[in-house]
Amino acid sequence: MKTAFLFNFAKFIDWPASSFSGPQSPFTICVLGQDPFGNILDDTLLGKIVGIRPLVIRRLKEKNEARSCQMVFVSPSESAHLSEIFASLQRANVLLVGETTGFAASGGTIEFTLDDNHVRFTINTDSVDRSGLKFSSKLLALAKLVHDEGHSKGG
Repeated sequence: MKTAFLFNFAKFIDWPASSFSGPQSPFTICVLGQDPFGNILDDTLLGKIVGIRPLVIRRLKEKNEARSCQMVFVSPSESAHLSEIFASLQRANVLLVGETTGFAASGGTIEFTLDDNHVRFTINTDSVDRSGLKFSSKLLALAKLVHDEGHSKGG
């Protein structure tokens, strides 16, 4: 289910051309830390295209590799390093997605949550502004919205 969300996030967000190293560059979804998806991510997204770009999956060992990604899923195994990860990607056109409790309120962009056994998501609008990404109003309407300080707004 989360794999489908990641792909749909990519379709409802506009990345500036400067997010890519060139016009032929792929759209890259990266997993930072211990991979909770296994082959499901690769199998589900194999052959998919985002806009005109082929989708590529990468696993990262170091946070400094994340600037070359359009979307980074930050594994719960990295929860002790969130502030360093967020700081290293300040002003980068990178969508930061995680499932650690408080991920969005602490500076991540999108946090997966479970609500009555359904996967939901929270979007930090301050993180969206910092990233320079343009979110579809349809995507924002489906989310709970928060700010860095953790105060809820709408949703």
